Amino acid sequence: TGMRVGAAFLLWLVKHRGYTGESAQLLATDLDLKFWTKCTRCGPMREWLLAKLPAQDAPAAGPPREEGLVFRQFFDPETSTFTYVLGCAATQEAVLVDPVLEQKERDLATLKELGLQLKYVINTHAHADHITSGGSMRKDMPEVKTMISKASGANADIHIQEGDKVTFGNLALEVLATPGHTDGCLTYYLAGSPGMAFTGDALLIRGCGRTDFQQGDARVLYESVHGKIFTLPGGTLVYPGHDYKGRNVSTVDEEKRFNPRLTQSKEEFAKLMAELKLPYPKKIEDAVPANMVCGVQE
Repeated sequence: TGMRVGAAFLLWLVKHRGYTGESAQLLATDLDLKFWTKCTRCGPMREWLLAKLPAQDAPAAGPPREEGLVFRQFFDPETSTFTYVLGCAATQEAVLVDPVLEQKERDLATLKELGLQLKYVINTHAHADHITSGGSMRKDMPEVKTMISKASGANADIHIQEGDKVTFGNLALEVLATPGHTDGCLTYYLAGSPGMAFTGDALLIRGCGRTDFQQGDARVLYESVHGKIFTLPGGTLVYPGHDYKGRNVSTVDEEKRFNPRLTQSKEEFAKLMAELKLPYPKKIEDAVPANMVCGVQE
């Protein structure tokens, strides 16, 4: 029946796209899968499905990949920040994306457990909500190099920009400039089947980064997302810098269809962003100056 097809489809997405249980449930609502949203007699089917879904607090290992990628996604509950470990299985070289200072020991332990050698710590931008652990890791391990956008104006060993590649072992992340949340925002794209886009605060799941401070510009952000991220293959997995509702991964096609902000016109989007009136991040006064010097203040 159509109900069973919907349940099977959701399980397929969990297996092949790396959704957590909570993210899969939210997606079922977005897709209006009838067995989940409207069927009054589907309780046993929903219970069966919930038993098959991964634990909501389990770190995401990501989808199966042919390229020999080692992948882990971690979450910092205090700042709702995602950190990503990407490693080359053949050479054991690895990069760490958007690490949080307070989670440094967790990240280092993971690298050790996976047998990976950290090559680069890369940030998507100079964050306002947490302090990067990049500078601290570099102090402990001088062979590790830090990276950030040249346009950010922040300190790092290597400054990168649109068109550069971040190579680790046999793999490489393509650098896309996606300003708008800040001038220095980057998206890192790993080609593959499926591809993976690490979008930082430019594109969130069913949302986007704010544009009311740190050189924010709503129209520039709209152009970045539509011109750089939404032009990637539709099945590309979107891994954001934050999430506040239990989601862990999306796709380009999903965001083009369901993102309530970025499905509007540019002018509607700019008006919406101007009217958000959000409080500033709790750690902004400490995080911004610290991240301008790679998280290490002498």
